[in-house]
Amino acid sequence: MRYVVASIHCDGTLSFLICSVKREFKKGIRVFRLALVFVLMCAWSPAIAQECGPETPCETENGSYHLNLPDGEGPHPVLIWYHGFRGNGASIHRSAGLQKDFLEHGYALLAPNGIKRPRDGARAYPARDGAPRDDVKFTFDVLKAAGKRANLDLGKVFAGGFSAGGSMAWLLACEEGAQLAGMVSVAGALRRPNSTDCAGLKDLPVMHVHGFADKQVPLEGRQIRDWHQGSVWETLEKARQVKGCRSNPDDIEIGEAFSNRLWQASCAGAPVRLYLHDGGHGLPQGWTERARRFFEQSTKTDQ
Repeated sequence: MRYVVASIHCDGTLSFLICSVKREFKKGIRVFRLALVFVLMCAWSPAIAQECGPETPCETENGSYHLNLPDGEGPHPVLIWYHGFRGNGASIHRSAGLQKDFLEHGYALLAPNGIKRPRDGARAYPARDGAPRDDVKFTFDVLKAAGKRANLDLGKVFAGGFSAGGSMAWLLACEEGAQLAGMVSVAGALRRPNSTDCAGLKDLPVMHVHGFADKQVPLEGRQIRDWHQGSVWETLEKARQVKGCRSNPDDIEIGEAFSNRLWQASCAGAPVRLYLHDGGHGLPQGWTERARRFFEQSTKTDQ
């Protein structure tokens, strides 16, 4: 006997699959009635349809994201954060540093999920020419969708990421920096091949954090099959050229946890800051506070 099995989604959609099974037609009718009851429940309770956030992904046409909102009505400035290779958007909401130095200071945390690799399901941001998804466009689709769920200040959108996510943050800034208020990359440079001219960096404050002993993503980058992780030195040089900065830094500071170089006074555009620490491939303690201070102290030159 043939009957209808209903697949229910609380976004109001209802899909059907005609199945050939050896069951009574009455059982099929009961399943269908239960399905209709569930649809009505979704319609009566908007909260069910909107339930997504730090742990549960919010779905879009081309992918998903995780959103964590600070206390208060907003509008909230936004930090878009890209996870590293094999990570996911939910994991960044468990970061104590991002919670303390961004969420608790009124920033909404928006974490897009990288696309899944067909061979093993690992999420990744290729961040280079030939990527299967336009992740720059996807990011702004996600931002638009999140703006419909929450009161976000779309004039104060910052971006950042770790490792492969840091490379994605550089790509986003290079291509669409005019739509951002600042960018920070941790342990990820602009990958190659990449056809971007990085014009978006000119008026955008950018900060890079990297471990001197990083062997996974060394400062010079590594060749991996037909692509390269990118060199931090070449990435910073490109940023300085776009911004009209001189090659040598305007300020150098040597500290216990970080040493940093700053290009600002000599730049026609917004500043560039490099923080180096003695560690390897990771998120060093204290980077989040420095990133937030850098964002809040730097002003885009077109504002």
